[in-house]
Amino acid sequence: MSDQSDDPNIPALAEPLRRAIGERYLTYALSTIMHRALPDARDGLKPVHRRIMYAMRELRLSPDSRYRKSSKISGDVMGNYHPHGDVAIYDAMARLAQDFNVRYPLVDGQGNFGNIDGDNPAASRYTEARLTAAAEALMEGLNENAVDFRDNYDGTLQEPEVLPASFPNLLANGASGIAVGMATNIPPHNIDELCNACLHLIKVPDARDDTLLNYVQGPDFPTGGVIVEPRESMMQTYRTGRGAFRLRAKHHIEDLGRGQWQIVVTEIPYQVQKSKLIERIAEVIQTKKIPILGDIRDESAEDVRVVLEPKSKNVDPDVLMNMLYRNCDLEIRFSLNMNVLIDGRTPKVCSLKEVLRAFLDHRREVLLRRSRHRLAKIDHRLEVLEGFITAFLNLDRVIDIIRYDDDPKAALMREDWSRDFVKAMSEADYVSPPAGEGELTEVQTDAILNMRLRSLRRLEEMELRREREALMEERAGIEDLLDSEDVQWSRIADQIRETRAQFGAKAEGGARRTQFAEATEVEDVPLEAMIEREPVTIVCSKMGWIRAMKGHIALDQELKYKDGDEGRHIFHAETTDRLLVFGSNGRFYTLSVSNLPGGRGMGEPVRLMVDLPNEAEIVDLFIHDPEGKLLLASSAGDGFIVPQPEVVAQTRSGKQVLNVRGDVKAKICRKVSGDHVACVGENRKVLVFPLTELPEMGRGKGVRLQKYKDGGLSDLTTFTLADGLSWLDPAGRTRTESDLSEWLGKRAGSGRMAPRGFPRDNTFT
Repeated sequence: MSDQSDDPNIPALAEPLRRAIGERYLTYALSTIMHRALPDARDGLKPVHRRIMYAMRELRLSPDSRYRKSSKISGDVMGNYHPHGDVAIYDAMARLAQDFNVRYPLVDGQGNFGNIDGDNPAASRYTEARLTAAAEALMEGLNENAVDFRDNYDGTLQEPEVLPASFPNLLANGASGIAVGMATNIPPHNIDELCNACLHLIKVPDARDDTLLNYVQGPDFPTGGVIVEPRESMMQTYRTGRGAFRLRAKHHIEDLGRGQWQIVVTEIPYQVQKSKLIERIAEVIQTKKIPILGDIRDESAEDVRVVLEPKSKNVDPDVLMNMLYRNCDLEIRFSLNMNVLIDGRTPKVCSLKEVLRAFLDHRREVLLRRSRHRLAKIDHRLEVLEGFITAFLNLDRVIDIIRYDDDPKAALMREDWSRDFVKAMSEADYVSPPAGEGELTEVQTDAILNMRLRSLRRLEEMELRREREALMEERAGIEDLLDSEDVQWSRIADQIRETRAQFGAKAEGGARRTQFAEATEVEDVPLEAMIEREPVTIVCSKMGWIRAMKGHIALDQELKYKDGDEGRHIFHAETTDRLLVFGSNGRFYTLSVSNLPGGRGMGEPVRLMVDLPNEAEIVDLFIHDPEGKLLLASSAGDGFIVPQPEVVAQTRSGKQVLNVRGDVKAKICRKVSGDHVACVGENRKVLVFPLTELPEMGRGKGVRLQKYKDGGLSDLTTFTLADGLSWLDPAGRTRTESDLSEWLGKRAGSGRMAPRGFPRDNTFT
């Protein structure tokens, strides 16, 4: 059979398929970037938000109108402009109404639109909405040809490509989105500061980004908070368009009298859900990660009020707050990535100056377009007024034509009215003859024929002359504006001042909410220093249930355990101690005594406190001694010495110290004391060698301790050779062998049979 690739009738599919997939994915990526995820630098909106606002405007939902059902709004948006899911549209609209997410809400919602706890808005059939004054300001001039319109998705309607935007909404309300290969994240800012920066940029077009920061202090989040980012870092962030801001909750100390106090959090960081924040702090209290924190209460109503109670009145509030900053979202880092669409087409990471410049250039284009539109309206009205004045000067002739002529429109347009303008010029020198050598235009003729009879009076003629005079004056002003760039920027500055007066610091809700402060860094206090030192008795059963009983009880006291369980480890400790757990998998785990359950019950399994696998057993459990060393050994007879600080684990997963593989398990962990090591194998052979022959390591398999022909290591101990080797005989009596010359040898030797009276279980203890 011949290869298909040799047949000229069969097309080669690989390359066209690769090209087709590439072209389609590129089309998808561009669509996501331009029409979904990235905001436009001019009005700061994504298409879905722009379409929502325009649809609400078409429904005449002005700030002083009645509310309409959200389902009606989202339905109109979906049917007319945005062919996507109504749930996505409603979620986008709901966000524009949430004053804890948007600094200057663009939708005035009535009903449940969600809250700062993270609860979702009610269904669209239960809520109502209308536009806000800020939304109207963004759309001011849409009827005056301020921006271009384009066909909607099915070509039946028109929608604006961008809104006129009388304030820099991109920075005022911020934006976030994830596109294909890029993302954007812009925090909200204060309109008053943005307007001041725009005015400065109009006055000094080549102003530096650092200078603009004298006007724009930084983000202004709707939920307030305190920014503790250094000014130098913020300058770099705004200069490059990338960076982050450290944002902390706002709190104060409330004095309860008699030395008692509590911390009250009144503002939480932006986009942090209060309910999840409280759950996280409660978890921190339960796990005793911050032992100096006693309790948390949510006393919030309309405002945020979260109460934090210290464990003791002697706790330093700054130390407590700094520990909370590190362990929960009372402090966050809000990233800035000013990736926006320039002119609605080109994605670019912009600096603060570039974004403000894009807004100002857009405002200039809007001003020119609105001025030209107004100029055309004035010219049309002047043409009509000239026709009216001509009609009033020849009123009898006009009435005669309308009454008796079969085609009054054509007759009026044929009539030569120029002979009457000599008289008119003597009465009012501002009246000019109609266009076309004394003939009325079609526009003028239609206006005359549509004029009401009640307007045919001398007073109306005087009003027409005054109106014409005012329009001529306005027209001259517009022509001056179109001819002078300085006049244009002066007019834009006046508009920005009006916006600042409407939404700025002196307006309701316009004052800055987010404050600035220097980060107060407090030195880390050791955990032991924050825990009250008390004696306890550690009890751990054979099945791994651990508890800490108050006080130092007798170690031979009879205790209760679960059915089928029995005691294994019991020793005295203090609440400031840390425990080391050595597993048969060769990993060490660390437990804080202060975090152990109390002694009233049976305790809790160690496996719930650390990630000890089910197949691993607890080899040993003891108090951590920072100055001590440990001798570790596997069942295969390999081992080494490790300092105790090297085995302390910082996480639940523990720290691998003794490497074991296959059937080999970690078997022995002994505290090092003395100068010699004694090993006994399962073959009852004992070997004694100097401790100096063992290496000191942080992690590894170790070296051979004793050689075995069959079996493996049974037990080992360290001791002082001069004192002899001791063990417990079957009767529980301590026996000591002083002369160990028969068992002394080199490390990794086979050893000799155990001394007479050595325990049959081959253990030293």
